[in-house]
Amino acid sequence: MSYRNLDIYKTAFELFLKTHKATFLLPKYELFELGSQLRRSADSVVTNIVEGYGRSSYKNEYIRFLIYSHASNDETINHIEKIMALYPDKAAEFEILRNEYNTLGGKINNYKKWARENWNEKKM
Repeated sequence: MSYRNLDIYKTAFELFLKTHKATFLLPKYELFELGSQLRRSADSVVTNIVEGYGRSSYKNEYIRFLIYSHASNDETINHIEKIMALYPDKAAEFEILRNEYNTLGGKINNYKKWARENWNEKKM
């Protein structure tokens, strides 16, 4: 098995691609400010899933990186909400992303709970 098989990875990767493209809808002066922060936090969601999986032989390490991923997901939602408040004309596009990240946050949280209860280091 690979991290590529995880639903949370697949969803986070697709959302990263959508989010990256969406940031280029922002005014040019915002590309290196809020746009950059949003791209980095969206990247962190998926990257922490991958890095955690690489450490999955150690249950606590794996869970720690899932926690980081969940925190980055919350950060991403916050950046999106700031964009929606600052640029109401872009709100519809970003609201879709916010809803998808809300769903992903629930999935990461559920997977984190599953890993806490079921992860067996000896099987890895």
